[in-house]
Amino acid sequence: MSEEQNVESSEKVNVKSLNLPSIMGQKAGMTRIFDQEGNHRPVTVIKLIPNVISQVKKQEKDGYEAYQVAYYEKREKLVNKPIKGQLKKANIDKIYARLNEVRLDQVSEEFLGKEVSFDNFKPAEYVDVTGVSKGKGFQGVIKRWGFQGGPAAHGSKFHRTTGSIGNRATPGRVFAGKKMPGHMGDKKRTIQNLKIVDLNLEEGYLLVLGSVPGAKNSFVKVSMARKNGGK
Repeated sequence: MSEEQNVESSEKVNVKSLNLPSIMGQKAGMTRIFDQEGNHRPVTVIKLIPNVISQVKKQEKDGYEAYQVAYYEKREKLVNKPIKGQLKKANIDKIYARLNEVRLDQVSEEFLGKEVSFDNFKPAEYVDVTGVSKGKGFQGVIKRWGFQGGPAAHGSKFHRTTGSIGNRATPGRVFAGKKMPGHMGDKKRTIQNLKIVDLNLEEGYLLVLGSVPGAKNSFVKVSMARKNGGK
């Protein structure tokens, strides 16, 4: 075996992490910072949690190429057997309760069981953050859609109700998509082109300029921006 082949084989054995265009984090809340000009900037603190490759999906077997990423460490008795069996098959010692997939053009089996690196996410880069928005329960049209409502005087019988929702006998129905009372929030939402302000691997957090979807301690997906960001 040549020296080049020896080097390649040793690199494959010693590989410890993998750079991916998306990572899973945990929203820790919001705070503020001051830039060099002294301007106040609201930022979201995203806690960096371990992301481990739990499965490598191939075109031949699964029909597409992707890495399955396990995250959110929990006690063993709180995780179901199928997930524990999958983690064991990937030689992952810790127990993770959630799974996510990152599709790529090419994948490699050598990264199975390895941790995902955060090196791609550097300050001044732009990211897209996906999360599940806060659930507001069943709400009326004023809170849900911002309707004006009726007069507030005592004689009025129209305060916060919906009002007219359709026409007469023609067309004789309510058009699809009509803004009505209903379940508000609790939907998957993505905020694009958020600027990374700071990345601290020692403390384990990422600062993103502005707000992101989701409640405190909820999980969010941070991906490299698909558009041009602020450039």
